[in-house]
Amino acid sequence: MYKLSEISCKAPKELDKEATKETTKELLEELDELQNRLYAETKQSLLVVFQGMDGSGKDGATKAVFKGINPQGIRTVSFKKPTVDELAQDFLWRVHRHAPPKGYIQIFNRSHYEDVLVVRVDGYVDDKTAQKRFKMINDFEQLLQNTGTRILKFYLHVSMESQLERFAERVVDPRKQWKFGVEDLQKFKQRDKYLKYYGEVFDNCSPDIPWHIVPSDQNWYKEYYITKTIVETLKDMDPQYPQVKIDRTDPEIAELIRRYGK
Repeated sequence: MYKLSEISCKAPKELDKEATKETTKELLEELDELQNRLYAETKQSLLVVFQGMDGSGKDGATKAVFKGINPQGIRTVSFKKPTVDELAQDFLWRVHRHAPPKGYIQIFNRSHYEDVLVVRVDGYVDDKTAQKRFKMINDFEQLLQNTGTRILKFYLHVSMESQLERFAERVVDPRKQWKFGVEDLQKFKQRDKYLKYYGEVFDNCSPDIPWHIVPSDQNWYKEYYITKTIVETLKDMDPQYPQVKIDRTDPEIAELIRRYGK
């Protein structure tokens, strides 16, 4: 049983902040190249799931980690309160529609896990229904993985103190006030419930597609951890540029190479 209250929200003490930030820059350069290869190959895809409580830094992680990526090969969707049309379908319908095509990196800012988290905190779904949904989620993710989509799931683990500091920052910073709502404080009061149900998410998750619990009090470490994990995963996927057969003896091609080739 996961006990998130016993897991640190801070970077390992032995890590040097400035050295880690330099390593992250190098990793971001690698990520750019790997994403280009993934997009060119068009045989595999990557789904990146960000979950975490309000103020954990999901938006910031998306912006920092993917800022250097070719926008043609990346998609992002944020799952908010379901619409009337979405509620008329099964709970995975709105999510499956956004599964990444071959060659793409797809980011889920919140995800299908909202349907075993917030709905339980608010009392809309009971434990029996949640257990059924866990199985459906595991089957859904296995379907994606079996058809060429690798899945990375990140839970951004933020402390109570940092969460409140970020709420206060949203209140006083005009550029961030749009992110703040009174309901954020109401949800904060339910923090223990959220931690409990997140623990159940991790316990019921398929071991083949595990969660990464990311200490997120310090943005520099959060960004390093996520970037490193994505780069390692893409290296394991090993996307390759397609090999195109070009007849260099063709007169026009030969002339093109002679005049402009380096």
